[in-house]
Amino acid sequence: MSGAAGDTPRDTPPAPVSELRTRRRIEFADTDLAGLVHFARFFVFMETAEHELLRSLGHEVHRRWQGHRIGWPRVAATCDYLSPARFPEVLDIRVRVARKGTTSMTYRFDFEHEGRRVAVGTLTAVCCRLDGADPPRAIPIPADIADRLAESDLEDAQ
Repeated sequence: MSGAAGDTPRDTPPAPVSELRTRRRIEFADTDLAGLVHFARFFVFMETAEHELLRSLGHEVHRRWQGHRIGWPRVAATCDYLSPARFPEVLDIRVRVARKGTTSMTYRFDFEHEGRRVAVGTLTAVCCRLDGADPPRAIPIPADIADRLAESDLEDAQ
């Protein structure tokens, strides 16, 4: 590539992301004896959607950073169940960054099936150094992650 001075392409950083939409088919193993999704499975669905969001940015939930292993231990999780979900329905899952702190992220999850609200959940995770037998130690979210995530406008939350 050649051209006049100033014609060099610049690396423009990607715009920050505040949400991800994904889908999950309910498997038979996700259900209880009544054929409904067992309440605990929603926490697995939230964690999986969070991991998808991080992967969409080119990151994993555990990685090496400045010579240390870091991860995201959970410090809070909630889920409100609004209507039942059953095998083999497909859930639409919307994960949004509800709050981005210095060391933690809080995500909001909205679950729907064919426009019917199924559940709403939150998950708060703290970025921590995870070095051997030492207890996890909270650290600032690395810039390469923090700069790629933005808080979502939750005004349109249902």
